[in-house]
Amino acid sequence: MLVPQRPMNRVERIVARFLVSRPGHWFGLYVLPRLDRPLLRLSRGRFSMSPGQPILLLMSTGAKSGRRRATPLLFLPDGDNIIVLASNGGLARHPSWYYNVQAHPQVTVYRAGQTKRYLAREARDEERAELWRKAMDYYVGFALYEQWTKRQIPVIVLQHELLRTRQTS
Repeated sequence: MLVPQRPMNRVERIVARFLVSRPGHWFGLYVLPRLDRPLLRLSRGRFSMSPGQPILLLMSTGAKSGRRRATPLLFLPDGDNIIVLASNGGLARHPSWYYNVQAHPQVTVYRAGQTKRYLAREARDEERAELWRKAMDYYVGFALYEQWTKRQIPVIVLQHELLRTRQTS
């Protein structure tokens, strides 16, 4: 069950509107991640430079380098799972983190003061369509990103590893 985003206050609505504008889009792609990486790491996912937006820090292993990579991402809580979209702000190519989780699906997430391990998988077919609809209802930016690119934006489901282990046992 996808949890709806909580109502935003006035300042958060202004920030959200700014982030879907052209200057805000650039700021969100190139400045916010540089500020959010250390802030999210130090706060274990509690604080972000995007007030009102649910942001996590995804720690993945580089597909080519094998080095740990930290990526701040907007996320959608979905029960025990977390949904992230490889939108890359509507650019023509998938983001680097997408290739990282395809090559090395075991990831660590800093969120809401907790650090947990997850297994990443790409949603397909009906599941993807349902999660995509919910994501567009959750954040207006995803609809814009879909208009700006010709590629299908991947929807990634992060499944908590501990729960997955219990289900397969």
